[in-house]
Amino acid sequence: MINLEKEIREQPEVLARLKEINACTIVNLVKEIKEKNITNIYFAARGTSDHACVFAQYLFGSVLGIQCTLGTPSLFTQYNTQINFSNSLVVGVSQSGRAEDVNAVLESANKQGMITVSITNNVDSLLAKTSKYHLFCGAGEEKSIAATKTFTAQMYLLALLCAEWSQNFELINALEILPSQVKDALEYIPDQMECVAKTLLNYNEAVVLARGLSYPIALEGALKILETNKMKVKGYPISDFYHGPVAQLHDNDLAVVLAQSGIMYDDSIKMIDKLNSVNANTVIISDLEGLNTKNSIKIKNTNSDFTMPFIFAISMQLMALKLVLLKGIDPDKSNVIAKITVTK
Repeated sequence: MINLEKEIREQPEVLARLKEINACTIVNLVKEIKEKNITNIYFAARGTSDHACVFAQYLFGSVLGIQCTLGTPSLFTQYNTQINFSNSLVVGVSQSGRAEDVNAVLESANKQGMITVSITNNVDSLLAKTSKYHLFCGAGEEKSIAATKTFTAQMYLLALLCAEWSQNFELINALEILPSQVKDALEYIPDQMECVAKTLLNYNEAVVLARGLSYPIALEGALKILETNKMKVKGYPISDFYHGPVAQLHDNDLAVVLAQSGIMYDDSIKMIDKLNSVNANTVIISDLEGLNTKNSIKIKNTNSDFTMPFIFAISMQLMALKLVLLKGIDPDKSNVIAKITVTK
């Protein structure tokens, strides 16, 4: 079994132990957050970790009404700018914990007396030592170039923080049962994905579309396919795709739509109709049936809008995996991508 598949399949166990590993830290962190009446969150990250933070923007915004900023670390390392972090929680996210530009954000926040948090898969990392609080992914070594188990671990840790802060019982309960739902998804999705993946073999370009809480999964899903299959793939929010990017699609071009039930579902249906009108080859991943497409993946509803993005993430990881297996590509090796990328 290649590392990519092995690590995808480790996710239920990784998620299941995150609360126990980090519970005390999260409780103490939230206590200080409330004592200082924090009203803003500033996230600093790159790549896959950045996508986890986009998910957190939607989650914290919808659950707590917290203003969240997705930071620009180069302002600190290249432009020597001093950002005012007043009344902010500053969160640095990096799988390796070695991102020097993200660390510079944390250092600046420390100097201003702000609460700083890092989320990494390395307790001895630079970020873990710089931040006041460290949340540990505990995912074990990730050997595949494409991050999978660390991505969902980051999402889960951010969701645990939101749950403790908000005491939102829907979110708390949804996170409790999510590891078993991810385990189930890894059983029933692969056979469906096998059939769909065979129809995608001759494509070199694609777009991945979603909206709301699932939008960051469109970004991450596009990245997983790009990294592993050497395809040109880009993720878009459905709302922005109408404003110009839709013009790139022509007859039989490939579009993947993550159609989550709930408040954003009608927008997904309108986009699917638009794609059909230009005769695109549309692949739909959804928890609802009866959608107008030849290629679809039916996923089970988790009974919470907050945790459905995890199942979409698993689906996109499995799509990338099935494609490399069918193409005979080794996704654990690359001439141009390093597993750990250190930006300054």
